[in-house]
Amino acid sequence: MADQSEAVATAPPRAPVSGALQIAVLAALASMGTLSTNILLPSLPQMAASLNVTSAAVTSAITVYLAAFAFGQLLVGPLSDRYGRRWPVLVGFAVFFAGSVWCGLASDLPNLLIGRVLQASGACATSVLSRAIARDLFSGAALARTMALIMIAMSVAPGFSPLLGGALDHIFGWRSEFALVAIFAVIGAIAHGIVLGETHNSIRIPLDPVAITRTYLSLIGDRRFAVPAATVSLTIGGLFSTFSAAPRLFIEALQFTPIQLGLFFAGTVLIVFVAGMMATKFASRYGLELSIRAGLLTTATGSVAILLVSLFSPTFLPFLCAMCVFLFGMAIVSPLGTAQALSPFGEKAGAASALLGFWQMMNAAAGVWLAATLSHEAMFALGAVLTIFSLAALGLYALKPHLD
Repeated sequence: MADQSEAVATAPPRAPVSGALQIAVLAALASMGTLSTNILLPSLPQMAASLNVTSAAVTSAITVYLAAFAFGQLLVGPLSDRYGRRWPVLVGFAVFFAGSVWCGLASDLPNLLIGRVLQASGACATSVLSRAIARDLFSGAALARTMALIMIAMSVAPGFSPLLGGALDHIFGWRSEFALVAIFAVIGAIAHGIVLGETHNSIRIPLDPVAITRTYLSLIGDRRFAVPAATVSLTIGGLFSTFSAAPRLFIEALQFTPIQLGLFFAGTVLIVFVAGMMATKFASRYGLELSIRAGLLTTATGSVAILLVSLFSPTFLPFLCAMCVFLFGMAIVSPLGTAQALSPFGEKAGAASALLGFWQMMNAAAGVWLAATLSHEAMFALGAVLTIFSLAALGLYALKPHLD
């Protein structure tokens, strides 16, 4: 026994890994979920024709994915608090890989949907645990900066992936898109094992359904978590409604080509990147509270402007200006609000991140559904959804001083 203790004590420590490399791997974990959804957008008509279903039917591949993604997080978070981050992430990569292969080989819609559920079940583990691992590794201003970079990655993936998906579809067919994300999962799993490993080494919370329920209820009842988490979820819901409404708005209403639509998505990345970088500087200078309020006000201003443009001047340039304002505010609120929601809950970071992710995906599903059904005028429907969500987020966060 003494020899074993001495061996452990004298074992060479693991070589330190740079913070930049850790953040890069966390960004890859976070982006896998959105990458595997938006890369399909240009291929939906081709997928429908190949599977002998309507375009409306094949969009269920996105709806099913979001639903499985949302509910899966509620299980992954407590599992990671009990057993650590490493194995849930690696299992998530494996399940995502299997789901991607299944989708790529699907010959009918039911099999495609089965594969999408598997994909979502794996991607939800990497996405939710990217935030929990960030909370394990960083705190304070460093955590806010890391969350900003993760949020940028989550926006870059849906920003550029339609262009990539369109190119793959044109050259190799839509099934090649699933091959690409499967390869991405393999690379991500290897990078996680080398760079991050296990990050949650503190006392583990018992894995008990009653205890898990109590943990979630305690988070919902804790205003330090509930207010910023719900605020962030509403703004993310607005972002996803923008992604889902874009094909109908740009291709059908504004007569854009699919390539032009892809370029628009890519252009949004620049706005999100600049705002994400400025968010951490705002937080350092003015504090989280004031910075989040300013971001929410900016988001609401852009949303109302989009609604007004849809009513009085439904053309591209006014819409683009208003959308840039919305995206700028959203990119400030999301990382700072996430950092504020997770910071007080180190021992429950997995559960807190899971609940936050669940709220985000449920708001995303609601935003996608409303933007598709509220009106046959795509720009008006999007403007109405963004206005409802952003004003609700602004009003909710305005209650925070009275709650503290």
